[in-house]
Amino acid sequence: MSSPRSPPAGPDSSWDWMLPGPPSRNNGGSADISTTGLLAYGAGSSISIVDSRSMQLVTVIPMPPPISSTYAALPSAAAASSLSPFVTSVRWAPNSLLRQNDLLSTDPSSSHLILAAGDRQGRLCLIDLRSHSPFLWFDSDSLKLGIQDICWIQTRVDNWILAAINGPSLLSLYSTATGRCFFKYDAGSEFLSCTSRDPFDSRHFCVLGLRGLLLSVKALGETEEDVVLQELHVRTDAAELAKLERDLGGASITSPASAVFPTYSAKCSFSSQWRHILFVSFPRELVVFDLQYEAALYAAGLQRGGRFLDVFPDPNSELLYCAHVDGKLSTWRRKEGEQSYLMCTMQELMPAIGSSVPSPAILAAVICQSDCALQNVGKIYADVPHTPFTEEDYDNPFDFFDESLPISRTHLISVSDDGKVWNWLLAAEEPEDTSKDPLNLIVPADASEVPVVYKNTRDAALDGPMVPVPQVLEKGRTRSTYSSTNQGDISFKMTLIGQLQLISSTVTTLTVPSPSLTATLARGGNHPAAAVPLVALGTQSGTIEIVDVSANAVAACFSVHGGSVRGLRWLGNSRLVSFSYDQVNEKSGGYINKLAVTCVRSGLNRVFRVLQKPERAPIRALRASSSGRYLLILFRDAPVEVWAMTKNPIMLRSLALPFTVLEWTLPTVPRPTAPTRQSSISLKDRIVGVSADSSAPANSSSQESKTGSSEGSRDETAESFAFALVNGALGVFEVQGRRIRDFRPKWPSSSFVSSDGLITAMAYRLPHVVMGDRSGNIRWWDVTSGHSSSFNTHREGIRRIKFSPVVAGDRSRGRVAVLFYDNTFSVYDLDSSDPLGNSLLQPKFLGTLVLELDWLPLRTNKDDPLVMCIAGADSSCRLVEVNINDRRVAYGPQTGPIKDRFRPMPLCAPILLPTAHALALRMILQLGVKPSWFNTSGTTINKRPHHIPGTASSSEDLRSYMIDDPHFGDAAVPEMLLKVLELYRQEGCILDDERARLYGKIVNKGSAVRFAFAATVFGESSEALFWLQLPRALNHLIHKSVNKSQQGSAPASVAQLDDAATLTRITSGGKSTSGSGKTEALGYGQLRLMAFEQEELWETASERIRWHEKLEGEDAIQNHVHDLVSVGNLEAAVSLLLSTPPESSYFYANALRSVALSSAVSKSLLELAVKVVAANMVRTDKSLSGTHLLCAVGRYQEACSQLQDAGCWTDAATLAATHLKGSDYARVLQRWADHVLHNEHNIWRALILYTAAGALQEALAALRMARQPDTAAMFIIACREINADISNMEDAADEPPSGSSVKGAVLGLPGLNPENEEVIVVGELYGQYQRRLVHLCMDSQPFPE
Repeated sequence: MSSPRSPPAGPDSSWDWMLPGPPSRNNGGSADISTTGLLAYGAGSSISIVDSRSMQLVTVIPMPPPISSTYAALPSAAAASSLSPFVTSVRWAPNSLLRQNDLLSTDPSSSHLILAAGDRQGRLCLIDLRSHSPFLWFDSDSLKLGIQDICWIQTRVDNWILAAINGPSLLSLYSTATGRCFFKYDAGSEFLSCTSRDPFDSRHFCVLGLRGLLLSVKALGETEEDVVLQELHVRTDAAELAKLERDLGGASITSPASAVFPTYSAKCSFSSQWRHILFVSFPRELVVFDLQYEAALYAAGLQRGGRFLDVFPDPNSELLYCAHVDGKLSTWRRKEGEQSYLMCTMQELMPAIGSSVPSPAILAAVICQSDCALQNVGKIYADVPHTPFTEEDYDNPFDFFDESLPISRTHLISVSDDGKVWNWLLAAEEPEDTSKDPLNLIVPADASEVPVVYKNTRDAALDGPMVPVPQVLEKGRTRSTYSSTNQGDISFKMTLIGQLQLISSTVTTLTVPSPSLTATLARGGNHPAAAVPLVALGTQSGTIEIVDVSANAVAACFSVHGGSVRGLRWLGNSRLVSFSYDQVNEKSGGYINKLAVTCVRSGLNRVFRVLQKPERAPIRALRASSSGRYLLILFRDAPVEVWAMTKNPIMLRSLALPFTVLEWTLPTVPRPTAPTRQSSISLKDRIVGVSADSSAPANSSSQESKTGSSEGSRDETAESFAFALVNGALGVFEVQGRRIRDFRPKWPSSSFVSSDGLITAMAYRLPHVVMGDRSGNIRWWDVTSGHSSSFNTHREGIRRIKFSPVVAGDRSRGRVAVLFYDNTFSVYDLDSSDPLGNSLLQPKFLGTLVLELDWLPLRTNKDDPLVMCIAGADSSCRLVEVNINDRRVAYGPQTGPIKDRFRPMPLCAPILLPTAHALALRMILQLGVKPSWFNTSGTTINKRPHHIPGTASSSEDLRSYMIDDPHFGDAAVPEMLLKVLELYRQEGCILDDERARLYGKIVNKGSAVRFAFAATVFGESSEALFWLQLPRALNHLIHKSVNKSQQGSAPASVAQLDDAATLTRITSGGKSTSGSGKTEALGYGQLRLMAFEQEELWETASERIRWHEKLEGEDAIQNHVHDLVSVGNLEAAVSLLLSTPPESSYFYANALRSVALSSAVSKSLLELAVKVVAANMVRTDKSLSGTHLLCAVGRYQEACSQLQDAGCWTDAATLAATHLKGSDYARVLQRWADHVLHNEHNIWRALILYTAAGALQEALAALRMARQPDTAAMFIIACREINADISNMEDAADEPPSGSSVKGAVLGLPGLNPENEEVIVVGELYGQYQRRLVHLCMDSQPFPE
């Protein structure tokens, strides 16, 4: 049992540079995207973080390995057993930046960037993105049940717990404060597959099993008694699952479902628009399930042998997207009046062009919520088109203003097993001059083949017939707000707008360019080639990945071989040579060797050494000289070939010696002063320890050398390579032009030759030759002086030795990295008196074994640290910094030569800024900054085509960029915050082009929309919905809740038309636009979460009634009667009650209710009697029949109270919306707001209800209790501004409403007057908050990367 712990402090706790390997099905499709657009997905044993807007890799977090008790005693065995397991689940914490706003009492932290992660061994932890390391480990089961899925659940306003599926059938709930597990539920033989949290109630979540078991769980606290669990069942055909289980042979299963059945998955997702609606996908079925009725409303089978992978409801429209196992994406539209769907399109998520064969598999897909939230900001305003990208820019791939207008635009991010992350734009469009209603992107119920867009039969704003109202868009385009449109006029498009390429396959080899001063460019000439920050990786799929370490990105990918790349070497700094081989058949044993030269600049591949017949031996290795002129090709049990790598490679010699290793000299140190000349004696006499039986091949090689030397060469520059033979003999050859000759070194004593171990690794840099053998011995020899030495590493055999690069002034030139056969490595300083004592053995490398390593030759100063590039066995590529002082070798994260990361485009992710700077930017966006502030004279911004109006001048006063003087707080604070953000502005990493253009459109539309925009940028989607609904809530308060005396003075349709027009003028910045009513404004997806008006609640309930008409069963009938009574349809309720058969257990209760409801006239005595009966029935009857009796006698207020007491808050609001008005309706809303705030812990939804109910002081109190002084100040500013706009509209009206009550309500809001004590306190706290924020900004360092 592991306990919560912090990781040990050390240099390995984080890594600044790492490229992950490709994800696989072993990762269980683990992927999640935050509300700020940060994608996290599992790739091997690491977690990759990607910015979904710019499609750039932000960072990679490797999971630490499990702690082994025997690790210290047995390092090798522990290293093998302490590999990090696969990451199988990741979830972003819903903690927001607002939790850091309590600057008055505490310092800000980075707790809003928290990620929960689980792995295949059942470990569960919380990771801080800033520190790149876990800070809390949860209790794990000793059985090591792997994590299938995890989900965040809110139990209090300031506390979240974690729900996890362990193993095949165990549901566990964990406390995030202590890390302990306080609740467990075992589903028995069911395989639990996924979890999903309810967007309407964050305490509630569902768990789905492969056989259809559905657990509805509500967590009210952190004890077992606080968990309410209900078992439901979704019907599905589990025959295929039963067959898969039989194939397992009845073995005991402890692994999670994704490991046992990797291609058989069941997923569920809540609707963000309809409460209690859950979308469920099984491999061949799609089900719409109603949790309130506990019944399936719709089920559809998948034909043609396909399989569902996941299901995604569109947040802003009535569309449903389904990802398929075979890489397809289907789009479904809802039919009119029911919760059933019709498939519209089937498209490919994996393009056929450019993909390998077989096509890569799609492992996971997610919907980007941040772009959907931006669309909500744009859609509310009449003159902003329905897209977050508001200007036509044909050079910008995000703008698609062609001949069609968008109905819905959604970004979908998919992850494939070839290391690619895809950004798809899913658009539903219709031609010009046709209408669309994004709220109701619905298919008529009677549609079979050609659905049409649903035409509303009731306008929530007008309560009358719907008429198409044209709206003028930019460039003279028009569209109608409401009318029907044929399905044939609507097109569904899927466009690839971004892609991130990472390592595409399992890494097999790594090579780093180390060009000498004599290296030439790829196209010839003798110009020196500079060292480049590139690393080449060979993969199992036959591709060569070029990694730019300065950008931490894959710069290019070349498909060179049909099989695994088995060897790879740089030729200078612009060409690569690689090889692969295939065995013809096992009987003959022949091999087909393939050698290719790849030009990194052009991407062209040139195959050389092409033979017509298979060869007896495969290629074993390649060795390229530092200049790239020469290449050694080593074969298995065959002679070594020497090639001149000209434009058309030429073979110079074939050396028939039993070589074990060969290495060219490195170019770092000048050649020794000892004379080197062509020897006239035989080569065998220049090879230490060669016996007489090797004279024949030696003489043959000598004769070939003489032949080669007679051919001559125009190139006078020579390069040498050292080698070792099978019997331990050593030698050095020199290649000059086309001649190969003996290099004359100073030989060591004969005792230097190894007699107990075969030499397996070698490194050569004049004047040192370093060798390692299979017994773990390291020997080095100075070829100029003949001095030699050796020591034993007490390790297994040595596989690779690499000299570290040196620069002028280095104290030591004998530092080497040694890679052992057990995939561990160490660094030694051979110039020290005790190399073994001064080394630090690295038995593991953060949970993975080391496949290959090499040094990056990018040092320019002796004070620069050494940086090693490592290819892990998990196919990752990492940099590790090695600091060597006089006493010890130390490993740490790479922070030196690649400190300033190059990015091809700015990383515009404000959430990644230091917390104080992020809060400063949030405040600037809220207060309002001119669009010209996003322009700059810096080179980065000048290249960005966002075309925001205005120009920036560095000489201007920064205060001139603010659009207005702040109404609250210190007037000098905005200027200081602008100075803090100036560096980010110059670098172009404030906002990307599209968001900057949208901000330029809405900045003058009022405070509320600016606040919504700022909330959206920082991932506060609920807060953004609150600000978008605030003008409508105040309008409702002033014209409906307050003005009770006006109810009968004018027709309802006229009054509501005036309200709609007033609201439209407010939200459009004073410009009146007819037809932009409340139904359209509210209808954009997630805005349903903030519904409060009577028409909205009534229409939602009426819509739901039609879904349940065909359901059978007594419980379904009782629920249906309750819905009918709630919306006031008593005739239908009586008809349904009278249809109850006499043998039913509900017969007498239904008969009593039918008589009461059918009473046309109510008397006081009847009221009293019914009231008593109703009270008794509520206590004993779950069907809430008593409320129906109260409705029959007109006691709607008491009926609403009883419904709220029973926990039916939505039903109570629906009943109140049908029958109550004015202060009676406001009381229902206020009590609902109290419940939402204190029980559901949704402060933003509570605030909108408080506002609509007129309880503004309660709204301010809620914000103060949440310790958000800045939001409280913004709330006052927005309310005053909206109130002033309504007042101006009333003054400008030709015929103002009769009476003075509305006028008085418009002139002042209760509780928000400037002289109010609460308002004064809010202003003082906001000033303190601003000053505290300025001090923190001055103390924070920019650019946390």
